[in-house]
Amino acid sequence: MTKVDSLSSSDGRKILHEVFYELKYKKQLGSLSILSSCWKICVYDTDLSKYLKSENMVMHRLGFLKGTRIWMEEIVNRFYFSAINSFVYFGASILLVIIGIRRFSEAIDDRWVIAGVAFEALLLFFMFIVMLFSPTDDDENYQNNQNIEEQSDELLTEIGEIAKDFAISSIRLESITNELTEMNDSQKLIIEKIQNLNDNFQQLSSPNPEMLDEMKQVNFTLQNFKNTIQELNQVAQQLRREEIEITVRRELEKIISQSIINK
Repeated sequence: MTKVDSLSSSDGRKILHEVFYELKYKKQLGSLSILSSCWKICVYDTDLSKYLKSENMVMHRLGFLKGTRIWMEEIVNRFYFSAINSFVYFGASILLVIIGIRRFSEAIDDRWVIAGVAFEALLLFFMFIVMLFSPTDDDENYQNNQNIEEQSDELLTEIGEIAKDFAISSIRLESITNELTEMNDSQKLIIEKIQNLNDNFQQLSSPNPEMLDEMKQVNFTLQNFKNTIQELNQVAQQLRREEIEITVRRELEKIISQSIINK
C-alpha cells in the first residue's frame, strides 16, 4: 500500500493525475463525472483504491478550501483550461453578433445585449478564477526538478547495479582466467610426464647402442670366464691323475720292497 501525507504534496499530485487518467481514458467517464470525483478526492476522500488498481491511502484530508484549490490547480486548470478558454471566446463571439445585429437592426431588444454582456462577464470572471488558481512556474519547476532528481536517482541506481554486475563479471572472468592458467600448467606437466613415459617405453622396446655394447662386453667377459673355468677343470683333472699315479707308484714300491724283504 502506498501512503501519502496529503494531495498537496508532489506525490499526492501525481496520484491525483493518475486518478484523472484512470477515470478519463480507462473508465471513460464524462467530464462532469470526472470533475465531481476529483473534487471529492481533493476535499474529503482518503481511500483511493476504488479509483486505482493499486492501493493508495491519503493520510490527511485537505478540507473544502485547500481541496478546492488543489482541484482547481491540478484538474481544472491543467486539463480543462483550453475548454474554458474556448467557451470564453464563444461567449465573446455571441456578444459581438448580438451587438452587431442590434447596431443595424431593431429586431433584437436591449435585454439581449445586456444578457450577452452579463454572460460574457460571467465567463470572463470564471476565466479569472481559473487563471487565479493556475500553477505557478515555481511549482512546475519544483515538480520537474523532483522528476529529474527521481530519474537521476533511478539512473544512478541502475548505473550502480550495472557497475556491480560488471565488477562481479570481472571477478568471475579473472577467476576463470586463473583456473584456465592452472589447467594449462597442469596440462603441460601431464604432457611432460607422458613424454617421459614415452621415452622410457622407447628405451625399453629398443635399447640404445651403448647398452648393446656393454651387453656384448659382458657376454664376452662371461665367455672368457667360462673358458678359464674349463681350462682350470682340465688342469685340475690332470693334476689329480698325476697324484693318483704317484700314489699308485708309492704303493707298488712299498709292496715290492716288503716282498723282497720277506724273501
